[in-house]
Amino acid sequence: MANEEPTPHSRVERPSALRPERGEQLVRSEYRKDFRERRAEIRGASSWKLERLQHFEEQNDPSRDALRRGDWEESLRLMRERDVSSLKASAVEDEHQGHIFHRVRVVEEPLTPYVQWELHSLLQRDRYGVPVRVVSADSVAAVERSGLLPELVVLGGRTLYNVRYSDTGHSLGAIRYTEPDVVAEWQYYIKSLYKAGEAITSYFERVVAPLPAPTNPPK
Repeated sequence: MANEEPTPHSRVERPSALRPERGEQLVRSEYRKDFRERRAEIRGASSWKLERLQHFEEQNDPSRDALRRGDWEESLRLMRERDVSSLKASAVEDEHQGHIFHRVRVVEEPLTPYVQWELHSLLQRDRYGVPVRVVSADSVAAVERSGLLPELVVLGGRTLYNVRYSDTGHSLGAIRYTEPDVVAEWQYYIKSLYKAGEAITSYFERVVAPLPAPTNPPK
């Protein structure tokens, strides 16, 4: 199954549930360190990220802080003026390593204030070499009858992180999986969502750009 190439019209079933006992629990600091080290070792392989929750608490981001205060224009200004040197440097490093980091964003409409903000940020990332596609919550409803899809990162086809969050959207760390069958099954599924998704550039122009400022920014 993992060697098949999904198409936009594939009917791909949800992979097997991720059992915590098959992985290794990492607190937030351990996860961040492990992620950096493993990403630096990737050569000639792609990575994949799946985001499903509709609210996160980003830390140390002035643009996100402005959104939290309810200052939408300031939030967008800070995002436009943020130092993109790290984004450029990461793109150059990934290109040198033959590595592309793909992201899939599941969206519920109407958009939450957080997702509306995040899609501006993801569009910026897409412009600097991190391809992003959007899928609707309706399109994954059939596979979510047993619960929402998890928040996932697959690094280079070798490591799968099930990223954990509190009920308020704060990062708690991750469960790391390295068993090839577990990693391959979920990577295949995320790739299928990516292939079926809409490019963020067209989704943004069609849905996000016309929206007014959020009226109930997250606290």
